[in-house]
Parts: sequence; structure tokens; C-alpha cells
Amino acid sequence: MNALQVSDVSFSYGARAVLHGLNFTCPRGRVTALLGPNAAGKTTLISLLTCLYPLQQGQIKVSGHDLTRAPRSALRELGVVFQQSTLDLDLTVEQNLRYHAALHGFSPADAKQRINAELERQQLSERRHDKVRLLNGGHRRRVEIARALLHNPRLLLLDEASVGLDPASRQALQTHLRSLCQERDIAVLSTTHILDEIGPEDHVLILNKGLLVANGSIAAIQDQYQQQSLPQIFEQLTQKAPL
Repeated sequence: MNALQVSDVSFSYGARAVLHGLNFTCPRGRVTALLGPNAAGKTTLISLLTCLYPLQQGQIKVSGHDLTRAPRSALRELGVVFQQSTLDLDLTVEQNLRYHAALHGFSPADAKQRINAELERQQLSERRHDKVRLLNGGHRRRVEIARALLHNPRLLLLDEASVGLDPASRQALQTHLRSLCQERDIAVLSTTHILDEIGPEDHVLILNKGLLVANGSIAAIQDQYQQQSLPQIFEQLTQKAPL
């Protein structure tokens, strides 16, 4: 089963259409990179996936659950890391996670077990008692990923999660995400402006002016466009300078 299925999704702000009949899936066990220039419609799509905006047309299923008909079941399968951090800087790593576990209604014993497991997976066990403001950008992102995975979702959504990170932290984050996909059989949908973050095994979506102009593996897209590099294809499809 795909972790995410988007079918014929369109959206308008009044008379201004911003998404036009989007169709794509995000397979489990794999990173899907969502690319597009500013005003391509990425933010609107993320807002629909997280129920910040109501769906106007089409269907979205998260791990088989219809986001409109069964929103609670769908959202239980979704973990989100937004571009702007929402961690409390004056709480410790563990306190941030405990607060989030309480929002999900976990018992103290269940919360402790889940938090211990996620901190170990994210290699943060030794930082559990540190205040978040003492962590570097890469470690803060790992805390946010740990928080997003506490309820064992099938889809992890990251919205420009590498913004503000140094190159080494960005690379470490991408390596970590791919390990999560393999180890936990989850899907990752990651919006990004940085093309060198995309791995050869990733699925790629390119959105431009509300239209999905590319959808497939890097090899398939390059074959379609006569083996050009991904930056060249992006430039051609979006009429923008290469990133």
C-alpha cells in the first residue's frame, strides 16, 4: 500500500486556481522529493495534506484512509516537520517529547517507552536532559523527527526541513531519512529547493504553476529528457535558473 495517494486534487483561492488536477503516490520505504519554484503550489499542497485547508476537489488518502471522510484515522498515519521549528527552546528534549506524547493521549508508561525508543533511533539519548536551545540545527531537526514519529506514522512529511542547516548537517539529515525509510518501511515526502539533497533512488515530483510537470524516478525523468542533469530538467520545466 502506498503511504500517500493524491487523486485529481485541485484548489483555488477564490477565482485564482493554484493546483490543477494533481495525481501522484508516495510509496513506503522511499523518499519522495517535491520540487518547485516559489508560487508553484507546494505550500498549498502541504496545507491540504495537513488539513490546514479543506479539500475542494479530488481525494487524498494517507495509508488508505480518506482525509475527508476519516480525517482522524488519516492524520494518525501522518507525522509532520514544518520549516519553522515548533519546539519549546526552554524545555529539555525529553520534556518536548513528553508534551507531544500527552497530546496524543499516551499513558506515562507508553510515552516513556516510545520516547526512549525514538531518542535511541535518533542518537539523542545523551541529550535528553539538555534544553533545546543548546542544540545545533541538525540535532533540533532530529528532535522534531523523533516527535513526529512517536505515534508510528506511515508517512513523514517534511516541509523545507533542511533550511538553515550547514552542508554537513543537511547531508546527515538526508542519510538519516533514508535509513528511516529502510528500517521502518515508512514514506518520506520532503519539499526542498536544494537539488543536491536528492538521492539516485528517490522519487521526484516537480510542481510548477500548480501543475505536476514531472513524476518518477530520476533515471526515468532523465531518460524522458534525453539524459540531461536534474538541474537542467528543472530549469527546462520551470523556466527558472538552475538551483
